[in-house]
Amino acid sequence: MNTSLEVEYWVVDDEGDLCSPDTLLDVAEWIDPEFVEPMIEIKTSPCGSMAELREEFTERIRTVVDAACDQEKRLVPLSTPLYATPSEIPYREKRGTELQRQIVGPTFDDARVCAGTHLHFERSNVADQLNAVTAIDPAFALVNSASHYRGEHLLECARPYLYRRSCYGPCPGQGQLWSYVDSVTEWEQRLEGAYERFRERAIDRGVDPETFDDEFTPYDAVWTPVRLRKAMPTVEWRSPDAALPSQVLRLAGEVRSVVTRADERGTTVLDADSASSVLETDSSVPAADTEPTGGIDDEVPLPVFDTVEEIADTAIHEGLESERVRSYLRRFGFSPSAYDPLADRLPDARLSKRRAKRLRLEAATRLEADLDRHRVRV
Repeated sequence: MNTSLEVEYWVVDDEGDLCSPDTLLDVAEWIDPEFVEPMIEIKTSPCGSMAELREEFTERIRTVVDAACDQEKRLVPLSTPLYATPSEIPYREKRGTELQRQIVGPTFDDARVCAGTHLHFERSNVADQLNAVTAIDPAFALVNSASHYRGEHLLECARPYLYRRSCYGPCPGQGQLWSYVDSVTEWEQRLEGAYERFRERAIDRGVDPETFDDEFTPYDAVWTPVRLRKAMPTVEWRSPDAALPSQVLRLAGEVRSVVTRADERGTTVLDADSASSVLETDSSVPAADTEPTGGIDDEVPLPVFDTVEEIADTAIHEGLESERVRSYLRRFGFSPSAYDPLADRLPDARLSKRRAKRLRLEAATRLEADLDRHRVRV
């Protein structure tokens, strides 16, 4: 199953101030500008194995880190800048961004402080792939990299809260997790419904219908944690934070394993009584090297969607501190103890702008050291 990554990183200068990437965008065609100025996105090509993905991803990150060093800039693997005023995170000029601000409303501004990781899987048995990725969505807690927003300690996992609950709170069909589907047709019907509701809201807020239709299609008008990409074409999981390369790759490998099993065997949603066992604390559940719940040839069992939402909400508020979250993830074959979320290294207290700048530089140093460790292993 071809797999690819897109990771967004903040760009700072040697003082820790957010800054424009400028000519970093010219280093390679796989570097894209983001919709806010001090952020870039680094993309891989579709890779047929984790070994290939690991090698390409780390080499591309290293290329950008080296180019940034030459320009006295650094990459920061945090999901928020910790402390930033709106003037420090200006939007790039883009009509789609302006339209979203008009349609969604003031909460859309929260999206500009969010840097994340997108994981793409080649489409095959699409409904099963979608459902598997939906079920493991709380795994975003494994790479949680920031808990602060505008200097305040917000929640354990700040980015999913800001993106889902705040930014797209007025438009839940556009930005929150969708429930399981039985077919691609069902997904596309939901997509059309979400698109029409978004279009109606746009017109109610003064957007010219022709302008809206020129800018958005149904596939381009949802920013949900799990979605189908028609142009690529892939199943995309958009929930994880920006994080250290080694942590992103570990997560990619474990998620890919779940999606591969679902693609090969199919999935089945457990009834409520059976699904309740997923929530039970069971510290004896093996972490990584054994078969998750279900036999070798069985369909991959998924909890009812209400359970997924409950665990995702707990993950937002408590992260990996929650035993319920850790137990839930172990049952899918994840290894929570193998992760070291950067957010856990940050203080719980309110941050000043000066301290936030220092913490950004410390995170950039950790990213560079992470790459060096990988280079030694290779």
